[in-house]
Amino acid sequence: MSRDPISTSPSLDSSTHDVPKPFSFTDIGSANDQFEIVLDQVEDKELEEIKEKMKQMEEEALQLKEMQNEVEKQMEIATKSSLQSYPTLEEKMEIDTRSVYIGNVDYSTTGEELGSHFQDCGAVVRVTINYDKHSGAPKGYAYIEFAEKIGAINAVALDESLFKGRQLKVLSKRTNLPGISQTRSRSRRPRRGRGFFAYRGIRTRGRSKRPWYSPY
Repeated sequence: MSRDPISTSPSLDSSTHDVPKPFSFTDIGSANDQFEIVLDQVEDKELEEIKEKMKQMEEEALQLKEMQNEVEKQMEIATKSSLQSYPTLEEKMEIDTRSVYIGNVDYSTTGEELGSHFQDCGAVVRVTINYDKHSGAPKGYAYIEFAEKIGAINAVALDESLFKGRQLKVLSKRTNLPGISQTRSRSRRPRRGRGFFAYRGIRTRGRSKRPWYSPY
């Protein structure tokens, strides 16, 4: 009987050894597709972040606009209130018809004390005691505003009444018109020096008898 020759070459078992696959362009195409997918996902994520930031910026801009509108509204209200706090000339004249000037007021007098002295004349709206703006000391006079004109008329009747040992001077309040001074202006004649005389263009000085002729 003949025997088969024993093969000494190592046997190649496909189950124990990996056989490299042949190179294919299909693999490159699939890799490119996956890369594009990942790139699209990254771009979509960045786009969502940008959209979120834009949304936040729009909300902040809206809040800022609302705050600006509120500030403008408050400023408009403050401007209107400040304009209303300054009465017109007609309103001031009407208030002055209900007000009186009080002079020779004791320096220790308070607004409440002075208002109590005139409370029987009518309803007192406001008592204003004037103070020196530099020293802060009272000037010795005040103003009282009444709710009605009859109050000011009754207050004038208390002229020369005693208050804290002083005789008050009560007068109807005058309206200070802008640009018009209430004090009388005294006209003064121009002074001439002693010993100066003028007669028909001839001027003499002192006791000199020699005339002096003016060239003009």
